[in-house]
Amino acid sequence: MENATTILEQAHERAEEMDLPYKGALLPTEAYALLQKIPDAKLIDVRCRAELDWVGRIPGAIELELKTYPGMQSNPNFLDQLAEQVAQDDLIMFLCRSGGRSDYAATIATQSDFPNCYNILEGFEGDKDETGHRGQKGGWKAAGLPWVQS
Repeated sequence: MENATTILEQAHERAEEMDLPYKGALLPTEAYALLQKIPDAKLIDVRCRAELDWVGRIPGAIELELKTYPGMQSNPNFLDQLAEQVAQDDLIMFLCRSGGRSDYAATIATQSDFPNCYNILEGFEGDKDETGHRGQKGGWKAAGLPWVQS
């Protein structure tokens, strides 16, 4: 297993290659490794309550809706709620269903002076497979990382 510094350096290089505005882009296995190695690292799951209830949760993750169900309206208090949950300099890793909302969350958090923001690529469920289903092709679940069904 790689050490935390190596993982963070790779994530930073990946973000630069992808021209991302935040500190780094992590694979799910890398994010999980960082949670084990860095006690103050925070995993922020930005999926809506319905997704958490119906699809599954990650034990220990901070659940903070970026958009609310139904209708997927933006949560106007997202950044204030984030500031209540994490310290400014914490290592913050954002996760959503497939990496889109968490990319946006990492972007706006970085713009709001949280300097150590990372997006978890592939998200919780990954991309759709050949049959149009998620959860088998990439993502936290497919990597066999810890999660629970509600």
